[in-house]
Amino acid sequence: MTDWLRPHPIIPVVVADRSDIGADLAQALDAGGIACAEITLRTPHALELLAAMSAGAPRGFVVGAGTVLDEEQVNRAADAGATFIVSPGYDPAVVDRARALGLAVLPGVATASEVQRARRDGLDAVKLFPADRLGGLAMIEALAAVFPDMGFVPSGGVGPDNAAAYLAHSAVPAVSGSWLAPRRQLDAGDLSGVTERGRAALQARAAA
Repeated sequence: MTDWLRPHPIIPVVVADRSDIGADLAQALDAGGIACAEITLRTPHALELLAAMSAGAPRGFVVGAGTVLDEEQVNRAADAGATFIVSPGYDPAVVDRARALGLAVLPGVATASEVQRARRDGLDAVKLFPADRLGGLAMIEALAAVFPDMGFVPSGGVGPDNAAAYLAHSAVPAVSGSWLAPRRQLDAGDLSGVTERGRAALQARAAA
């Protein structure tokens, strides 16, 4: 998973109540240099949005499902075109099902015990969630010191003010956050600023 994440250092977390913006959103993100998106399964039309983005995305753009809580959601996300799965916590059944379907999987962790379980299960990257409540970069530094072969993707409280600082740490292959495509704008069908925010995030990372 770490190798998969390196070309996708910024993962937009997309929460939206409509699916008709899928292709346009993928195009807007891609124009800003962001070639992936995580569609969270928190809204009634999330799978429809995932399918629309997957079908209408530019070549090389990858779409995954987030907030995946059980094996059935893994199945449905795969059917909708997801190529990766993200979960808020560590559920071996979700991890195993995603792997069985050939999907990349990024489970959430909040403790050293969960990181150790992920490592034992053969994973090399996990999502630290909620990163801001767990200590942010200080928590990553502490975990990386004892798990040097694990990548940590902070999620929760990540935005334009701290994304570059996270990405400057060698144990952080990517960050995830919703600031590139705010829910209120998406629900209004407003994609203005998506491309610019993507470019700004990558520029900040390069300058860090």
